[in-house]
Formats: sequence, C-alpha cells, structure tokens
Amino acid sequence: MNIPRRQVLALGAASALGAATPLLRAQSTWPSKPVRFVVPFAPGGTSEIVARSVAAELSKQLGQNVYVENKPGGAGVTAMADVAKAAPDGHTIILGHVGTLAVNPYMLDNQPYNVDKDFVPVTLLAKVPNVFVIHPDVPAKNFQEFVAYVKKHPGELNYGSAGNASAGHLAMEYLKLVTGMFMTHIPYRGTGPQLADLLAGRTQASSAGMPALGAYIRSGKLRAIAVGTHQRIAALPDVPTVAEMGYKGFETSQWYGILAPAGTPPDILKRLQEESYKALRSSAVTERFATDNAVGGGGPASEFAAFIKGEQKVWSDIVKRAKIKPD
Repeated sequence: MNIPRRQVLALGAASALGAATPLLRAQSTWPSKPVRFVVPFAPGGTSEIVARSVAAELSKQLGQNVYVENKPGGAGVTAMADVAKAAPDGHTIILGHVGTLAVNPYMLDNQPYNVDKDFVPVTLLAKVPNVFVIHPDVPAKNFQEFVAYVKKHPGELNYGSAGNASAGHLAMEYLKLVTGMFMTHIPYRGTGPQLADLLAGRTQASSAGMPALGAYIRSGKLRAIAVGTHQRIAALPDVPTVAEMGYKGFETSQWYGILAPAGTPPDILKRLQEESYKALRSSAVTERFATDNAVGGGGPASEFAAFIKGEQKVWSDIVKRAKIKPD
C-alpha cells in the first residue's frame, strides 16, 4: 500500500515530537522539586550569606524551595565531588568560588573531578572585598605597624581561615608573598569557627568579607588594617588599600557564582541564570549587598566562564610563587 508523502512526513514529525516530549516536558516543568544549593563551607561566612540571600529570592520566584546545604571539608573538594556526581537535572547546584575553581586545580595534586569539564558555569553572583583584620591585642594600630611587627616576630603569629583554598587563606598568602611576612596558617571548617578563635585571641589575624566581619569591626572587637580592593570601600573609608601602602597592583576579592553538573539541559541553565539575575536585583538582596559592600553579578554563563578562566590564570601563578600547599 502506498502512503501519500504528506502523510509520511506528518507521521515522521509526530514521531519526532513524541520522542522529544519527555525532554521538553522536563525542561518546561523545572523545578519539579526542591533545589539543593550546596555551599562548600560551614555556616557563618560570606559564602553562606550570599547563597542564602539569593536562595530566598529564588524560592519565591520559582515556587519551589531552594535550600542551602553547607558541606564543608577538604578545601571544597567534598562538596564539589558530591555535586559532580549529582543528576544533571537542575535540582542540584553549587556555589563556586576562587578556591574551588581557580586555586585547587593548581594546589591539589588529585581531585576526583575536573572543574572545567564536570561543571558548567551558570552566573556570577557577587564580588566581595577582602578585609584584613587583627585582634586588638596585637600591638599594631595600622597596616605598616602590623607588617613591621610580624617581620620582627616571624612565625610567632597565627592567622585563621575558613579552610584550605578559602578566599581568606589565599588573600593572606598573597599578602605574605608581597610583604615578606611569615605567619602560620590555621585552617578551620568555615568562617564562623575561625572567627570564634580570632575573637578569643587564640589566633591573631584573618581576612574575610564585610558580611562576616562588619559587626565585629564596628564594635571594636576586631581592628581592620587594610582592604584588598583597588579602591577604599564605603563601609571603611578610613581603612587604606594594600596597594596604597606601597604594594602596587595588589588586588584580591572574594567572588561567588552558581555552577551545575555538566550535562544539565541548556534551557534549565538559561532559566536559572535569568532567575538569578532577577533575584540579585530584588530589594532584599541589593540592600543586603550594599550593606556588605558586595557587587552583584547575574550576567550570562559565557561571561562567568571567561571570568573563571581569567582567575585561573592569575591564581595559578600566585600558587606557584607563594608555594601554597594544603595544610
């Protein structure tokens, strides 16, 4: 029996549409369940503050709960390995940052994933200035006095960080490199735990973002001696930049963005980027970011991918020169 060509084409189109329907339906109904937003550090730090601020708005916009899951340990490797193996359906995402994306590939010999192949960038969420602080008991009123004191007492002071390859660890090692200071690094499992010891005077210095440090600086429990940005920040107008102190070109900031497991459908990635852009411009997030001197992102995935590549180039060199190793 001969079937008219028009009918054959119609049947073929119907068949193709039927095969594509499950994928189209999966994309159009995303998210169909709560979205797990993994943060590679313990509660209490800038990373969690950024993630929770954005997650709260995404939950409202998407009609599904976007919940933050803190998963500290292993310089972020534990969390990254978990998400790399997650189903690429848009229901598991991770907060990427300078340590996991731009430093670990050059600091760690073996990782159970490839950051460039096993993850796909979605969007940059925020850049947060690094602030360098010391405990008030340290006999130094400013940055110059601190550098002079550490050089006079090499190895006697300890600085804490949120963990190996955290933004604070990298900022302090970079500072040590350019100034010639020597302090011992004490890694913790998050900014919260390391701040507890710094406030108690068990460690003497640290670097973190204003979201975590602001209240303690304002109360006098910590002394801000420098910021890592090119220009001074509005929240600390009297605190100089490291570059101002004679270390030209010094710049370091914390940055955070969303990544998903490789293979996540492009339509889901695009919607997640668009919804993140919308969340970052909500009054709740912009007000919080303004208070913390954070600069919101939200641009396309290609822009975030190019940014990561640029950071990898910068930090691969710093890791080599500063001989940064996991403690």
